[in-house]
Amino acid sequence: MLRVVRIAGPATLVVVAFVALLIALGIGGGAAPQLLQDPGAVVRFGLPSATMLVNLAASGMIGAIGLVLFAIPPASPAYGRALDVAAGSAAVFTVAAAFTGFFSYLSVTARALSFDDTFSQGLGQFLTQIALGQAWLQTTLIGAVVTVLCFAVRNQTALFFVGLLAVASLIPMAQQGHAAGTTGHDAAITALGLHLIFAAAWLGGLVVIALLSRQIDTPALIDIVTRYSTVAIVCFIVVATSGYVSAELRIGSLDLLLTPYGLLVLVKVGALIALGVFGALHRRFVIRKLGDTGRRRHFWWLVVAELGFMGIASGFAAALARTATPVPETVPTVQTPAEILTGSPLPPELTPTTFLTQWNVDLIWILVCGFGIFFYLAGVIRLHRRGDRWPWYRTVLWIAGLLLLFYVTNGGLNVYEKYLFSMHMFGHMTLSMAVPLLLVPAGPVTLALRAIRKRDDGTRGMREWILLAVHSRVASVIANPIVAGVLFATSLVAFYYTPLFRWATEDHIGHEWMIIHFLIVGYLFVQALIGIDPVPYKLPYPFRLLLLLATMAFHAFFGLALMEGTGLLLADWFGATGRDWGPSAIEDQQSGGGIAWSIGEIPTFILALVVAVQWSRSDKKETKRRDRNADRTGEAELGEYNAMLEKLAARDAR
Repeated sequence: MLRVVRIAGPATLVVVAFVALLIALGIGGGAAPQLLQDPGAVVRFGLPSATMLVNLAASGMIGAIGLVLFAIPPASPAYGRALDVAAGSAAVFTVAAAFTGFFSYLSVTARALSFDDTFSQGLGQFLTQIALGQAWLQTTLIGAVVTVLCFAVRNQTALFFVGLLAVASLIPMAQQGHAAGTTGHDAAITALGLHLIFAAAWLGGLVVIALLSRQIDTPALIDIVTRYSTVAIVCFIVVATSGYVSAELRIGSLDLLLTPYGLLVLVKVGALIALGVFGALHRRFVIRKLGDTGRRRHFWWLVVAELGFMGIASGFAAALARTATPVPETVPTVQTPAEILTGSPLPPELTPTTFLTQWNVDLIWILVCGFGIFFYLAGVIRLHRRGDRWPWYRTVLWIAGLLLLFYVTNGGLNVYEKYLFSMHMFGHMTLSMAVPLLLVPAGPVTLALRAIRKRDDGTRGMREWILLAVHSRVASVIANPIVAGVLFATSLVAFYYTPLFRWATEDHIGHEWMIIHFLIVGYLFVQALIGIDPVPYKLPYPFRLLLLLATMAFHAFFGLALMEGTGLLLADWFGATGRDWGPSAIEDQQSGGGIAWSIGEIPTFILALVVAVQWSRSDKKETKRRDRNADRTGEAELGEYNAMLEKLAARDAR
């Protein structure tokens, strides 16, 4: 039975995926002959087939590494086998990516295969100078590196970074999934990137479990599937949400659902719903019955059926990439300056009303904030159920901090920061000072360490990974109060006066990096001052106030420099958006300097007040401790001290 499942599960996935791909290409016309410069049937069918193979191999690669990191004990025979699966999948991924890049060149140029210098030079230019070719070259190279590392690395901590590299291999694909310069480009690549990554983790985990069926006994299978099921729920939510955003951008309205592209989306949605039902059956019935009876037959056949529906979704997804969308993904011939720079039309004039009503949705941070609130509340509920107390104000602060983060990354600030330097600075200061000021006192690390169950089978769950991160050498360096203060202060100059500012403004990946960077740097700084979570070293309270004052003085000098400066930062961006309302670009930049100088005063005052209150409470606790010790020992320490003084006085008298 196990041998049949080990073969039937992946075979069902691959066969169904290719059949679904052919059907979907027929429905959507993705492989129909082109009227002009047709590349031929081999390219028309080979390109979507290679793309689908890339997606399936990426699933095996990411799913296997994910199970090794979170579910499979290192001492288990399945551990090494899973890494072998990851290495093999990465090798297939590399070869398939290379073929996809080659077929993409043939599809774009409609050239016949030849071995002359002209063909090779054209292919080289495509891979090194054209964005689409560069994306597939990067994907191929990253896949090759991951292949080697999966064979060579066995340390779990090192494998975590290998997993990050495997996930990064999908980013170039996501960046080519929507035409740059068209409306919703940033939202589209975000949704596609999330869709690819979490679909790969979801599908790959199940495939690897099927491939490892012979190496896993029933008790271990229950643990692995339970852990995978938790991850699968998160993946289901992210895949469904990102899929909806992608469909909304490409279909536009409900009446276009009956177009060929819309019909393919409907089939994919049906497969997703079926997979959700399979997941519910796994969690509610199958895993429980497996633990009660030990019979694995029904479980494995359900896995095979689930892989079949995943094959349908994979085949239709690959065909969708080759199907014309109802909303054209073409760049308009006439564009405004704002559309040329940002891909979106110029927003209305900034007023209090538009600041509160304009939205620019960033799906990553919607999901981060939503999951952050959910898991924090889940941890609090778990503590209360076992009789432990958790201060209510910490929960309120955490929710308020994530809601503020949600607004900064999705609301008016995210709309106007592309056109106004002052709004960019306002968002930066909010991310680095206001949001951490709410999140740090909530003690998320302390809550996680208390609420998440400890594992005793050698695997690393979230609790074990958090502990490892907190006690790592990197954490001991960056969490040092002096280092955190230096990072917090120098990040301003390092960001705004280096090419990082241009990257974060022009590139969506750079924009996401900017948010993460300022959030982490601000969190580390506030943690060093008023944090309650465990850190390797804490400054005495007087030095905390000195650190706060020194850092804020640096902020003030930076703000004054911008207020008095006459040179425009990123003049070819902020001075070229075609904005016909509000202050001039240089006046707006000077206003941004005022924001950097003044907006930090309120968080600084609050931080100083909290440090002072904590200092006072610490002194009171120390006084009470000494009083209790004196009562318990009969003031022995005071008696010894007085006796020492008497001896010294007697010696001086002699």
